[in-house]
Amino acid sequence: MPPDIDRYKDWTPAAQERALQRLKELQNAAWRPFFCNVRGCDGSPHGDWSWNHARADQQPPPGDRWLTWLMMSGRGAGKTRTGNEWVHKMVEQVPRVALVAPTSGAARDVLLEGESGLLRIAAPGKRPLWEPSKRRLTWPNGAVGSVFSAEEPDRLRGPEHGAALCDEACFYPLVQDVWDNLLFGLRMGKAPKVMVTTTPSPSPWLKALLADERTVLSRASTYDNLANLSPVFAERIISKYEGTRLGRQELLAEVLTDVQGALWTWELVEAAREAAAPDDFDRVVVAVDPAGTDKKSSDETGIVVAGIRRGVVYIVADRSGRYSPHAWAVTVRDLYEEYSADAVVAETNFGADMVEHTLRTSGVKARIVKISARRSKKLRAEPVLGLYEQGRVKHCGVFKELEDQMCEWVPFSDQKSPDRLDAMVYAVSAVSQVHKAYVASPLRLINGGAA
Repeated sequence: MPPDIDRYKDWTPAAQERALQRLKELQNAAWRPFFCNVRGCDGSPHGDWSWNHARADQQPPPGDRWLTWLMMSGRGAGKTRTGNEWVHKMVEQVPRVALVAPTSGAARDVLLEGESGLLRIAAPGKRPLWEPSKRRLTWPNGAVGSVFSAEEPDRLRGPEHGAALCDEACFYPLVQDVWDNLLFGLRMGKAPKVMVTTTPSPSPWLKALLADERTVLSRASTYDNLANLSPVFAERIISKYEGTRLGRQELLAEVLTDVQGALWTWELVEAAREAAAPDDFDRVVVAVDPAGTDKKSSDETGIVVAGIRRGVVYIVADRSGRYSPHAWAVTVRDLYEEYSADAVVAETNFGADMVEHTLRTSGVKARIVKISARRSKKLRAEPVLGLYEQGRVKHCGVFKELEDQMCEWVPFSDQKSPDRLDAMVYAVSAVSQVHKAYVASPLRLINGGAA
């Protein structure tokens, strides 16, 4: 039966061009790549990334004299898309590439299957085969990509690669170990290359990478890619952090230096970084610093979990946030059960009976240690700071908001109450004897010296 030609009579070349122009104008990142990869938005085949999409900061450095291309960008600036487009380009030149993400979940959900993932943006006929059980991608030309989680840096020992992509590298718990093992395996071909895409964090590793003469830096802010972002993101997220110190890092991609007068430094926090918690603890507590209200303008409720093993304290969770009284109590209950904690430590400045009643009615059956903070935050925090300086506190992962608060809060300033920091101080103090003067009770410090 002959095809119904009349059905397509209006689909003239001019109509096709108008449709393609409309696709280009819409710039909807959620589905535009599918159409633009079928036929380039300027009419060229297969949608050439360099001509149709890339900004100047998204263009690979020329020549072969560089080792690392560092794309340091704000949130939503297009660094994941840029990195994955670079990988698709590199597999035409090298037989093996390494793909490193902060976690195995991030590798799957962002690097591979996300909106700008390798599988989603591949041109027709060039989509790699993904074998999850082997953590391996195989392109039609035979090139192989091995997927790694930064949580397991030792897996990078041995395999050889001609190129590598490290996504959000500043937030790898053991970034130096990952980097060292990766470079040892980057020995395939005449000029192996690494691309690092990340929102910056003022770590010693990043500062050393920036100082390396073989590093080429590209920078972009969130605003550079605003046309491709959801209006909701611009309205809620950007407006919230615009003009703040955190916004300078997360939106403008600035490497922030230590705040004068702050108790903690970034170097001290990075020195406390640990990949994983011990298998068991001598003692575990969940500390909570409740907020008085749950309004949008209210302080956060600080909720931090800490455990101690052979004299070393480990921060294992930070679930702080803005909660209703019932919600923060349920969160504390769930953490108590998840980590098999020994006690809940709760600040009761907003009412001891109220705090205990809220916890009990939400199903908390744990022993509750009630604390009334009588001394200044600085005096409470200083002995805990001493433990960090002695190397006796470790962070099992990256707790971004908590660590920002630690390194930004200045005692006796007019800053908002550092609720995450308060909860961390309570948790560390409760599981450790922070100073010989407080051997009788680790909670003496918190209670202003009272037994």
